[in-house]
Amino acid sequence: MAETGLKKWIITITVITASLLELIDTTIVNVSLPQIQGNLGATLTDAAWVVTGYSVANVIILPMTGWLGSFFGRKQYFLTSIIVFTIASFLCGNAHSLTELIGFRILQGIAGGGLISTAQAILLDTWPPEQVGTATALFGLGAIVGPTIGPTIGGYITDHAAWRWIFYVNIPVGCLAATCTYLFVKVTPSTGKGNPIDWWGIALLAVSVGSLQTILEKGEDDDWFSATYIIVLTVTAVIGLLLFIWRELSTEFPIVNFKIMRHRSFAAGMVTSFVLGVGLYGSTFVFPVFCQSLLGFSAQQTGEVLFPGGMFTVALMPIVGIMLNKGVPAQLMAAVGMILFYIFSLMLSHSTLATGTTDFFWPLAIRGLGLALLFVPLTTLAIGGLKGQEIGQGAGLNNMMRQLGGSFGIAGLTTMIHVRQAMHRNNLLDSINPYNSYFTDRYNSYVQAFVAKGQTVSDAARSAYAAIDGTVNRQSLLLTYNDAYWIVGIVMLCAIPVVFLAPFKKGQKAVADSH
Repeated sequence: MAETGLKKWIITITVITASLLELIDTTIVNVSLPQIQGNLGATLTDAAWVVTGYSVANVIILPMTGWLGSFFGRKQYFLTSIIVFTIASFLCGNAHSLTELIGFRILQGIAGGGLISTAQAILLDTWPPEQVGTATALFGLGAIVGPTIGPTIGGYITDHAAWRWIFYVNIPVGCLAATCTYLFVKVTPSTGKGNPIDWWGIALLAVSVGSLQTILEKGEDDDWFSATYIIVLTVTAVIGLLLFIWRELSTEFPIVNFKIMRHRSFAAGMVTSFVLGVGLYGSTFVFPVFCQSLLGFSAQQTGEVLFPGGMFTVALMPIVGIMLNKGVPAQLMAAVGMILFYIFSLMLSHSTLATGTTDFFWPLAIRGLGLALLFVPLTTLAIGGLKGQEIGQGAGLNNMMRQLGGSFGIAGLTTMIHVRQAMHRNNLLDSINPYNSYFTDRYNSYVQAFVAKGQTVSDAARSAYAAIDGTVNRQSLLLTYNDAYWIVGIVMLCAIPVVFLAPFKKGQKAVADSH
C-alpha cells in the first residue's frame, strides 16, 4: 500500500539521504589519501586499499540485497545497514592504524551495499504505481550527484579540517536517517526465514566478485598480469563466477535469482546499466584529474566547475519522471541521453591547456542533461517488467552492474591513459630535432631567456631542454585525456542499439514490490 501526504515525503527524503551517504563515501576518500598516508605512516599504494576495500565489500553485497531484504524484512535490513554504516563511520574516523582503517572501511562497504537497492525498493513501495517514474527520478538524484560531489566534499574537508572528518560528518546524518526509518518506514514480512541459507552461493559470490573487483581496482597499479596475484585472482574470478552461476540456477533457494534474466528488458538493462557506470564514473574520474593535474585547479575549484552540471541533472530529473509517467518511451529518452553524453565527450576532447572554467559550462550542462535522460529510463527499462520480490532482486543486480561498469571504466581508462601518454610523448619527441624550425625557435628563445637571468650558456641549454621536456609532458597528457573523453563518448554511442532490444510497452511503469 502506497503512502500519502507528509509521510510519503519523509520516507522519500530519508531513503535518498541514506543512499546518498553511501554513494558519496564511494569517492569522498580519494582526494584525502595523501593526508591519510602521511598521518598513518603508510605508502600511497597501501593507503589505496582504503578505497579498494570499501568498493570490494560494496560490490559483493549489492547482488545479495534482494535476498537479505526478504530474509530479514526490508525495513529491518535497511535500518540495520544505516546503523552499522554510521558506527563504521565513527570507527573509521577513530582508526589509529591503516589496518584498522581498512577493516572498518570494509565493514562500512558491507553496510553501504545494503542501502542503495533497499532504498530504491522502499521508494517504489512508498509511491503509487502511476508515480513510480517520479520516485525513480528522485532516487536518481542521489545516484548521479553523489559520485560527482564526493571528491569535492572530501577535498573541502581535507583542506579545512582533518581527514577524519570525512567520516565523522556521516554520524549525525546517519542517526537522523535511522530515526526516521524506525518511525516512518513500514515493516515488511521476513519471507525467507525457515528456508535453508545458500552458504555455498554466498561463499562463491564473495570469492568471484571480490576477486574481480580487486583486479579492477589494483590491476593498473601492479602492471596487470605481470603480478602473480593478479593472475591468481583472474583464474579465481572466472572459475568462481561460473560455479556461482551454476549454483544459483540449480538450487531451490538462491541468494541471487538469475531467473529474472528471462525478462528481455531486464537483460538489456543490465548491459545499459554497465555502460552508464562506465560513462558516469569514467568521466567523474577523468575530469577532476585533468583539471587539477594540467589546468592547476584546486579540488574546491573543480567542484565549483562541476556544480552547475549537477544542477541541470537535478532540474531535469523530475521532468523526465513526469514524461515517463505520461508514456514517453524510455528507449527514446535513453538514446537521446546517450547522444548528449557523446556530445559532451566530443566537446571536451577538443580541450587545450588554455581552457578555462567558463569553457566547461556548456559541456558539463549537456552531460547533466544526458545523465538525467539516462538514469530514470534505464532503471525503468531494467525493473519495469519485474513483479513482487523480483523488484528487490533486480534492483540489487542493476546497481551492481552500474558499479562494476564504473570499475571497468576507471580501470580501462587508467590503462589507456598510461599507454596513450607514452605513445603521444614518443610522437612529440620525434619533432624535437634541429630540422624543425618551430623547435629551434622555441629552444633558442628559452636559451636567451635563461642567459638573461644569469645562467651560463651550457646551463641555459640544459634548462631549455628541461622546459621543453615539461611542455612535451603536459601536451602528451592533454592529448591523452582528450582521447579518454572521446572513448567514453564512443562507448555510450555503441550502447544505443542495446536500449532498443527492450520491448516497447505503452505506458510502461515499474511495479512496486508487494512486500
